[in-house]
Amino acid sequence: MDSLFKTLGDENRLRILNLLRKGELCVCEIEVILETTQSNVSRHLNKLKTKNIIFFEKKAQWIYYRINPQFIEENKLLYDFMNEKMDQNNKFLKDIEKLMKYKEDGFTCESLKK
Repeated sequence: MDSLFKTLGDENRLRILNLLRKGELCVCEIEVILETTQSNVSRHLNKLKTKNIIFFEKKAQWIYYRINPQFIEENKLLYDFMNEKMDQNNKFLKDIEKLMKYKEDGFTCESLKK
């Protein structure tokens, strides 16, 4: 349990989880929305993946990440608590607004790399 909370105890990882609870995203999409570097996003994704909080699926040359349903099932109270708090946090809400704008504008990982 202590390693789970250490993993979740980082604002960048929580911001990534906040985005992923709205659906799958690739590294470059998270990078653009959070305005950070690819290496920083990848480092945090690896920590979340190591604890089985998220998992990935490769589609063509892109790797898409999402929250692991098993993590949600095994940690339902924690996941519900995180959702509630994320929905009350201005920084997390702004990240979701940026994500929705990004999606509304039709951007994808493929279009970012062109």
